[in-house]
Amino acid sequence: MMKRRTFLQRIGSVLAVLGITEAEWLSLGNNYYQALAQTSSRKLALLVGINNYSQFPTLNGCLTDVELQKQLLIHRFGFQLSDILCLTDEQASKSLIQKAFNDLNSQVKPGDVVYFHFSGYSSYVKSQKALILFDDSLEKKGEANYLLEQTLQLILHALKTENVIAVLDSGYSINHSKNCGLKVRAVQIPDNINIADDELEYQKQLKSQAITTPPALILSATSNPNQSARELQMSGFSSGLFTYALTQYLWENNLTTTVQFGLQKVNSTVQQLGSNQQSTLINSKKIQQLGTFASNFGIGADINIQSQIESERSGGAEGAITAVEEDGKAVQLWLGGVPAHVLEYMGANSRFAVISNSASSPNLVLRVRSGLTAKASLRTDSSTETPITLQVGQLIQEVVRVIPKNIQLNIGLDKLERIERVDATSAFATLNHISSTVAEQPTDYIFGKLLDKPQETGAMLSSSRYGLFTLSGELITNTVGEVGEAVKVAAQRLAPKLQTLLAAKLWRITENEASSLLNVKVTLETVVASHDGASSQPIMIRETLRGQASTKVLTTIELNKLSIGNRIQYQVENKSNQTLYLMLLGLDSSKNAFGLYAWQNKSEDAPSNPSLQNITIEPGATSTVPQTNPGFEWIIQGLSDSWEVQLILSTAPFTQTLAALSVTKVARVEQQRIVPVSNPSEVAIALLQDLHDAYKDKKDTSDAYVWNVNNWASFSFVFQAQ
Repeated sequence: MMKRRTFLQRIGSVLAVLGITEAEWLSLGNNYYQALAQTSSRKLALLVGINNYSQFPTLNGCLTDVELQKQLLIHRFGFQLSDILCLTDEQASKSLIQKAFNDLNSQVKPGDVVYFHFSGYSSYVKSQKALILFDDSLEKKGEANYLLEQTLQLILHALKTENVIAVLDSGYSINHSKNCGLKVRAVQIPDNINIADDELEYQKQLKSQAITTPPALILSATSNPNQSARELQMSGFSSGLFTYALTQYLWENNLTTTVQFGLQKVNSTVQQLGSNQQSTLINSKKIQQLGTFASNFGIGADINIQSQIESERSGGAEGAITAVEEDGKAVQLWLGGVPAHVLEYMGANSRFAVISNSASSPNLVLRVRSGLTAKASLRTDSSTETPITLQVGQLIQEVVRVIPKNIQLNIGLDKLERIERVDATSAFATLNHISSTVAEQPTDYIFGKLLDKPQETGAMLSSSRYGLFTLSGELITNTVGEVGEAVKVAAQRLAPKLQTLLAAKLWRITENEASSLLNVKVTLETVVASHDGASSQPIMIRETLRGQASTKVLTTIELNKLSIGNRIQYQVENKSNQTLYLMLLGLDSSKNAFGLYAWQNKSEDAPSNPSLQNITIEPGATSTVPQTNPGFEWIIQGLSDSWEVQLILSTAPFTQTLAALSVTKVARVEQQRIVPVSNPSEVAIALLQDLHDAYKDKKDTSDAYVWNVNNWASFSFVFQAQ
């Protein structure tokens, strides 16, 4: 194979400016990465992230985004560390970025993979979209030294390879309506600032080039100018919402999914995390074949890559080993593949299997976690006599999830006077499992004042009407009080709604579609009546894939928007060899909780007194949920807003969950129905306990739930009613 110089050997001038020697950079690599890179094509990456600007408020998550992407590219897609250039903060100047692109263009060849990422501020300059780089000063002649998005597209298109991917985690809408909500990655530039002349000249040069390669695949954090690209605040770190959701999806899921399908799943995750932004593909109409993530990243395209490495990469993982201690039994982990709402509460003694070629995979026990990193130790097993060698770069998959029982719903306090904040803090402290948070702490929802718009000036003024808001500032339906209401009264008034939102937070933590070892497929359908009878149309498909030998390409284009009045149902297919028990819970567009109730007469002697029963699905069987019954249809009703459904399957009965559901007093009929739940937080807690009880081979603990991926599968469905 022809020798080819590495990416960083060709950009020595950039490294010199940064004060990094080539030897220092290359020494960071290791034999594992080098083995992955022995291919005829190469994978090169330029990652840019800026937190600290001189003229604009500091962002928190852009450097984390760079690390998220770097770890993903190395461990999931086989990039060498020596072929990844990271430019952060003051390093991310326009001159250095252009230099890096020029050197890339001089060496890249057909078949290579080029990956670009940007996290930072964006803005409009004379109606053109622009990425704001570190040297953001406005020149005396009134020109902005930014990188226009159109220029970036031309630069990427000019690269001499068909495999160019870019991720832009920034936006153009400024919406700072809530101080303690999600930070926005957009700023406003004065109208008198012009596009720099050299930028326009550079565009002309790029446009004059004869280009035969297809346009780059560009993933943007927002799909329209009215959406804001926001940051996620977690315990110990911040990141871009889009970057975290995207990289986490690519860690955990099968890479044979199409790009469109993957983005739809990413958008559902972003919505659950509190933002209304929806990612999109820029110039998708100009790209004839988007393909799968595997094909775009060069996975499986090179015959020189070892087959077992390809198998490991396509199957999904929750993270990788990043360091091994001298004794060979203690390791450091990267957990970028764990869903955000799960990672926040993943506790000590959670367990992961190391993907290896041996008959039995060694297990690692999590000892302590800090944000995205953790320390773990090899689980001792007296039955294993073969020595186990742990290596940097080995992928890990979830086996046991340990979650604390004292999970709180965190409420941020927004734009309140000092006395109001004191009263609100004390009022929320009296509610079960509800707490108030301060700035820079993880927050689930926001308590604040409604903004009224006077007719004369159009200015937004805060009234004394208190309400509950999402993290992106949208008012939650039916949470606004009367004018003059006291803060403590408002908090007590919101108590039932807060308990409902707490319940949803708890059942989301059960999600494990990617890591479950139960073989299950769930399809959300709309049902349409016709002269020939009812017909169904698939809307969303969720399926556990881990542990299967399937390499099928998932191409389904999900219709995540349903019309009010649609009739819906689920088809649940049990592909496993054991009986499974089913539970369904959710929130409608008004954030009211509902559940699936299945009544059945215990005996023929008491036909008028049906009781709640477990819904079971036998091995190999497919069940319709809820069952088709005369007199009941599940119809989408209410406001135009998002719905959320959690469908959970277990190898053990939902005994405690049924007991909690039975508290709700409704008319009982011998059939399945969707019914409002009057005590949602109690139902959710009972659900978590039932999943704990399903795992028999565990050490019981009084302060945590312990779940095993062999015992449960939990699927999340988020869709918009309109």
